[in-house]
Amino acid sequence: MSTIEAVRGDITTQRVDAIVNAANSGLLGGGGVDGAIHRAAGPRLLEECRALRAGSLRDGLPVGDAVATGAGRLPCDFVIHTVGPNRHAGQTDPADLARCFTSSLAVAREVGAASVAFPAISAGVYGWAGADVARIATEAVRADLAERGGVDLVRFVLFSEELLELFEARLAG
Repeated sequence: MSTIEAVRGDITTQRVDAIVNAANSGLLGGGGVDGAIHRAAGPRLLEECRALRAGSLRDGLPVGDAVATGAGRLPCDFVIHTVGPNRHAGQTDPADLARCFTSSLAVAREVGAASVAFPAISAGVYGWAGADVARIATEAVRADLAERGGVDLVRFVLFSEELLELFEARLAG
């Protein structure tokens, strides 16, 4: 049986097998969670992302897809990058957001990660309401784990008390 939990904290300090990066399609760093992960991981992460862009992801990572790299100086083994839908750019389909979580779990299984930490993908600068992200994320993760298993711990690591309360309410209900 898998455990799903929510905590308030800094995703870059999580001692899990993999953390999920709310990346942009270019994979070369940015603001928010993406920038924090790149800064904490150091230059090796950027090198691996550049290699992906020079190879199989020349056009960038599509919304909802996921890919893994090493973690550089982070206290985990892998960073799983996924691109959330940007509500401000008209990307409003909840299925795209749900796919960020399920494709990240699929990649976690591929690399053998038994514990995964997620941020609130697309909340914040991508314009999705925290309540919607909490609902979509928890439903997608629960359904995926019930069907496929393979991941022992999913931890939602949230940057605000408000998001934590929204996720906790979803997990309790």
